[in-house]
Amino acid sequence: MSHNLLGQRLGRKGQETRERILRAALCLLGKPQQDAPITLSGVAREASVGMTTLYLYFPDLGALVLAALRRVMDSADDAFIDRLRGRWPDERLEESCLDFLRAHYRFWRRHARILHMRNNFADEDDARFVEYRNRMSFPLIGLLARQMDGNPRAGVDGDPGSREQRAVFLATVLLTGFERLATVITTTYFRETVQEQGVEDEAGHVDRMLCAQARLIALGIRDIRATAD
Repeated sequence: MSHNLLGQRLGRKGQETRERILRAALCLLGKPQQDAPITLSGVAREASVGMTTLYLYFPDLGALVLAALRRVMDSADDAFIDRLRGRWPDERLEESCLDFLRAHYRFWRRHARILHMRNNFADEDDARFVEYRNRMSFPLIGLLARQMDGNPRAGVDGDPGSREQRAVFLATVLLTGFERLATVITTTYFRETVQEQGVEDEAGHVDRMLCAQARLIALGIRDIRATAD
């Protein structure tokens, strides 16, 4: 960011103030979800700035959360996305899927609060978050399609029913599935639900769900690979 919302160029002090506000937001967003809701006034207090100063850089809570989200997602590649880049060998396909899903879940668990807020903003039709979530999904869909030996560029606009198109659509459905699973198992009510069901080993229960998801992904990848020329 080179200018504040008044159009003034940011000098060193302005950049430092904006960074302090952003770090304060990330600090609050890193706390458990059952803590007090995130508000602009709470972030201002955490950053030791006045509301007038905060509004120079972030006009609303969505803008601040989006800036924090971009910072969080900078670590996604190393955290789990890199695991998709190399082709998963057929003989260790399910193992590779599970390794990816466990890494994805760890990332979600670490950043659950801001990722849930991302989804809430998008579900409320905030165009900024809808666009950002979609833009971040496209590379993952492409990498999943490549695991099926598909060409994502020839997918949606390709021949109906082609292997490339099937790979892209299946990758889209699989991404939706494991994102939804991560969303559910990182909610505060999930722990209450499993306790009510008499589950004592919550971590083991979660891992068994990840194993089931990994099996589904492996089956889907094998199915599309089997149609390769």
